[in-house]
Amino acid sequence: MSSAKKPRMTVDLGGIRMRNPVNTASGTFGFGSEFEGFFDVAKLGAITCKGCSAKPWDGNPAPRLFETPSGMMNSVGLQNPGIPAMLAQSGAYLSGLAARGCAVIVQAAGHSVEEYVSAVELYEEHAPFAAGIELNISCPNIACGGAAIGSTPEGAAKVVRAVRPHTQRPLVVKMGPVRVQEIAHALEDAGADALSLINTIPAMAIDVSSRRSRLSRPTAGLSGPAIHPIAVRMVWEAHSACSLPLCGIGGIQSGADAAEFILAGATAVSVGTANLYDPSCAVRVARELESWVAEQGADDINDLIGAFTC
Repeated sequence: MSSAKKPRMTVDLGGIRMRNPVNTASGTFGFGSEFEGFFDVAKLGAITCKGCSAKPWDGNPAPRLFETPSGMMNSVGLQNPGIPAMLAQSGAYLSGLAARGCAVIVQAAGHSVEEYVSAVELYEEHAPFAAGIELNISCPNIACGGAAIGSTPEGAAKVVRAVRPHTQRPLVVKMGPVRVQEIAHALEDAGADALSLINTIPAMAIDVSSRRSRLSRPTAGLSGPAIHPIAVRMVWEAHSACSLPLCGIGGIQSGADAAEFILAGATAVSVGTANLYDPSCAVRVARELESWVAEQGADDINDLIGAFTC
């Protein structure tokens, strides 16, 4: 592809300016520096850091990972060192990455509305490099009372309304695979700037010899290619329910996978599980996505967002 024919690939995810639509899914890419030995991370449009809470979390006991056909189950439980320790360890690298042109999205985790507020306040004060904050309100591995805090329109909106006054940065909300249209509409009304979807799908795996779970908990989050068609459908549903820009997540391994999300209505995409078995996958997806846009005869990838027809 000659430089004269390259399409425009920059996108705006609710105020987060990205040089191309390819992001990384939180929890699969660490804090970015871990992948510098494989490729120049700054070539991506954005990275979303591993979710952190105001105070350290131990996460769930082992075993926490189990490979399934066309996917992976995880029950990590958002183990993290806490935001202050994360910033002390990775803040300098993330500042440099942002200066190199890659948008850095930090993720806030919490067990309660108050914990989300505390996390957002810490990021707002101590993470000047952050282009935006993602709220993980849909992790199935830290559910309190049997359901993720964002599993209802009311619960999801309550978190956004609580944290909105505490940051001027764009708020991206990571949604679960439930009541997508209702929750997307509620989040838009509550003040979210963008949505990312979907989070992992609750699943089970049983060892038939021992009759016990393959992991330390009865259920865990399923990710990978197995959930890709479901995620594409849910992005399409969210696109029809609200006007917020969307980041599509779920089983992306190629530019064609990413293109499906764009056509379904996503402004950006996040590569997740594939990072774990193909560490250079995200930058390859960005190249393949650019080639696809050119093959479509489009001058700008934004012209293809939501261009799906049945």
